[in-house]
Amino acid sequence: MNEVLAAGPELAEIGRGVLVGVLLLFVAFGAIPVLAGLAQFLIIPVHAVRNHYRETGPYLPNVAVVVPAWNEAAVLTTSVERLMALDYPPDRLRVYVVDDASTDDTPAVMAALGDRFPGRVVHLRREKGGEGKAHTLNHGLREILTDDWMEALLIMDADVIYAPDSLRKMTRHLADPTVGAVTAYIREGSRDPNGMTRFIGFDYLAAQAASRRAQNVAGAMACLAGGAQLHTRENLEAIGGQIDTSSLAEDTVTTFRTQLAGRRVVFEPHARVLAEEPAGIDALWKQRLRWARGNVQITSMYRHLWFRKSVHPGLGGFFFGVFWFAILLLPLAMLLTSIGLIGLYMLDSDLAASVFGAAVFVPVATFVFMITMTISVDPRVGLKVWREALLFPGLISFTVLAGATFPMLVPWGGGTSSGWTLFVYSWLVLCVPTAFLVRKLELSRWGRRLAPIGLYLVGFGPMMCAITVDAYVKEFRGAAMTWDKTEKTGRVTV
Repeated sequence: MNEVLAAGPELAEIGRGVLVGVLLLFVAFGAIPVLAGLAQFLIIPVHAVRNHYRETGPYLPNVAVVVPAWNEAAVLTTSVERLMALDYPPDRLRVYVVDDASTDDTPAVMAALGDRFPGRVVHLRREKGGEGKAHTLNHGLREILTDDWMEALLIMDADVIYAPDSLRKMTRHLADPTVGAVTAYIREGSRDPNGMTRFIGFDYLAAQAASRRAQNVAGAMACLAGGAQLHTRENLEAIGGQIDTSSLAEDTVTTFRTQLAGRRVVFEPHARVLAEEPAGIDALWKQRLRWARGNVQITSMYRHLWFRKSVHPGLGGFFFGVFWFAILLLPLAMLLTSIGLIGLYMLDSDLAASVFGAAVFVPVATFVFMITMTISVDPRVGLKVWREALLFPGLISFTVLAGATFPMLVPWGGGTSSGWTLFVYSWLVLCVPTAFLVRKLELSRWGRRLAPIGLYLVGFGPMMCAITVDAYVKEFRGAAMTWDKTEKTGRVTV
């Protein structure tokens, strides 16, 4: 009996050590997305020497442009006019607008455009619509592929505006027969930007102009931009001659299928495309929820691929797998980090403070580096959205990080208040449900004017994490895969 009692404290100490080890692992897991982002941005400068430009050459194939359109009368005239004005041989460019049974003035707009550009602008109308973008695209593909004229196909959205030289810069990559598809750099292009569109502007700058350069270097592309994807005819036929309709991420499925079929996918950062993006939280939520659910579906669809280089050297590689799951599992990483820090605080507040200090240094240094690198790849846009870049994690998170990194500058940052400490450790996960509340605030009768302030306080990044959580829930419940179209008003600056 005495031996058992004597062993009690030792067993308790061992149990405490194991618990501390588990909590430290939770915090370490939370650092993986940060380190993955850092690794990705570190290889961006390598794009200057490792890129596809050596294999490009003058190449001007016959290009068919397919434009899915549902109630796009407000934007079609400008988009088609800009396509007709591209620096591209007129006899090698045709535009097919696939009208998804629109109920606005789209048919009349298309009739006028057809009269202005006979033989070059074609109106294809579906009598039954509402099935989604992929079905609309396939309606156009069936028509286009019956004719041998098309050598390359450009898939775009009805609202996007292409720079005059953008198509030439994309087609030059198709001179290399190993390339199956090329995507362009889409920028937010509203003539009347607000806080939301500036956040999106920075998000596009980081996710496209910066990240896709890194993916070029790594040899695996996550997704062709839905509004700017150029395919060779051979590639389209190799992947079945149609767009996937089984998920909400048809552009990502097409990207994966192209690469798994043995063809390269290339990002052309100098082909600029302007797009109109949501100006409000609820509209953004619906758009990004569709994207996030699509990524969840892709993860399951290609579960045989992850971390298996034998399936594909790029998509199945370690780098791409970590990058993919770092984004998909970011909410889980944030939750585990908060649990780890709070648990350590309950067991040993001094240890928790030391771990938090070390844990904060990495994301702060990474954040500064990523912002600097992102802005440098497109200074013209970066200098317009630098405030949103700094406040991407939210003003509250910014204050928390500042208080932890420079406690002498923030009056309460170096305090010993347990309430403040627990708030700091908890905010990493509390910011996600708070983002849900900000969305609810915008939808309320009196909160619409306060919601933009809430967005800056909570941050665009936490908003994206909240949308990912919503995607988990919707997918788990088997919610209907509805296509919530973003309303377009023609705000893009020409």
